[in-house]
Amino acid sequence: MTDHLDWIRLLGLVVLCAPVLLMALMGISSLIGRKLSEPMTAKIFQAAFSIGFIASLAILGLMLANNEEHVVIELGNWVAIDSHTSAHSSSHAHYHFVVKIVFDRLSVPFAILTYMLCGTIGTFAVKYMHREVGYNRFFTLYALFVLGMVMTSLAGTIETLFTGWEMVGLSSALLIAFFHERPAPVRNGLRVWIVYRVSDAALLLAAVVMHHMSGEGDFDRLLGAGPWPEGKAAISGGQALIVGFLLLFAAAGKSALVPFSGWLPRAMEGPTPSSAVFYGALSVHLGAFLLLRVSPILETSIWLSAAVVVLGLTTAVFAYLAGSVQTDIKSALSFASLAQVGIIVAEIGLGFRYIALVHLLGHACLRTLQFVRAPSLLSDYRLLENAMGSRLPSSTGPAWRFIPAPWRPWLYRFALERGYLDAILTDYIAVPFINLFTWFDKQERRWTRFLSGEKTEEANPSAPPAGRIEELP
Repeated sequence: MTDHLDWIRLLGLVVLCAPVLLMALMGISSLIGRKLSEPMTAKIFQAAFSIGFIASLAILGLMLANNEEHVVIELGNWVAIDSHTSAHSSSHAHYHFVVKIVFDRLSVPFAILTYMLCGTIGTFAVKYMHREVGYNRFFTLYALFVLGMVMTSLAGTIETLFTGWEMVGLSSALLIAFFHERPAPVRNGLRVWIVYRVSDAALLLAAVVMHHMSGEGDFDRLLGAGPWPEGKAAISGGQALIVGFLLLFAAAGKSALVPFSGWLPRAMEGPTPSSAVFYGALSVHLGAFLLLRVSPILETSIWLSAAVVVLGLTTAVFAYLAGSVQTDIKSALSFASLAQVGIIVAEIGLGFRYIALVHLLGHACLRTLQFVRAPSLLSDYRLLENAMGSRLPSSTGPAWRFIPAPWRPWLYRFALERGYLDAILTDYIAVPFINLFTWFDKQERRWTRFLSGEKTEEANPSAPPAGRIEELP
């Protein structure tokens, strides 16, 4: 083994473990009741993220200098299950879950982007969150988010990716509900968490299907051992269609693609630093990153590629319409970001892998700066309006002039209601789901009382009807 590969593997562990240092120190100090001071938190944060960023840049430099395109670090098996064991044959581990990270043309730029933007926003948050009651809690969750992003970026197996994916979802939902003394952040954080759980279930099911097909979730086995994106998927078109649609469903939930776009403006309830790095830069692009990682599967099925293109373009059009009528700057920026994510997804479906990657990296940097600038921009607009003596004229966007006049009121209402996506998901998915499991619960209780010989309880007339979703005040 050459020296530069040893260095890459060592630096890879540093990249992966840097946010763990911050999270461990912040979490342990909070648990024992001795929270770190704000200056100490800032110093630990800057040290951890500087080490991680420098290590990721060093990996890129070593790979370029030595013409390395695909470096793998295996950290062992989580689980190994024997498919058959007999007296005449040796034990053969058919199902195994491997902890594996990969450095290639996709993972290294995304890891560098994660450290660069999270470090920038974290430095901004050190001052922005000054004297907040949950200062330590914010940076603990922030470190968990960065760890999840790095693990997802470098994942070489579906299990490793799913672990990072879950960390990102959990930290995102908790930071949306950061100001938990108010009902709106908690309600919106719960709404986002529900959407995440649905999409995560699709990703988990895709992992099960991948293990059923090949006995493992190793991307090198499933997508080909060549450097990204030159690998060829080792599955048939029908298998690619099944796995691909599950992965597309997971990507749609994480990146707020249609029909899950309704949660994106709700996520703006969190602090501005988390909104900037989550839904302007990194988390909202995670679905597109997943599609880039599994892009060889898309090439196997033309129907799957067509579905990705249609979903991306539909999301881009919807986000443009909804963003054009928003009245607050953070919601307008979130839909503007979603429109670009839709275009990136369409580029992936069309096979423009490198264009999509460059588009993703550039767009993430731009939106981060815009979200950070949003609070001061509102102050500047107020000063300008006061100087002019009137409100600044608003516009719904240049494309609206091409829409026929009779359609404009309906389309404006459609965009203002954000496509009625929240209402549709609530009335036709959430309520039937709640009704079904309420009925199951009623039957289970009735059967349990019957077996125990108890009398049937009278219905409580003051109880809310089944299927009704109670909104918090």
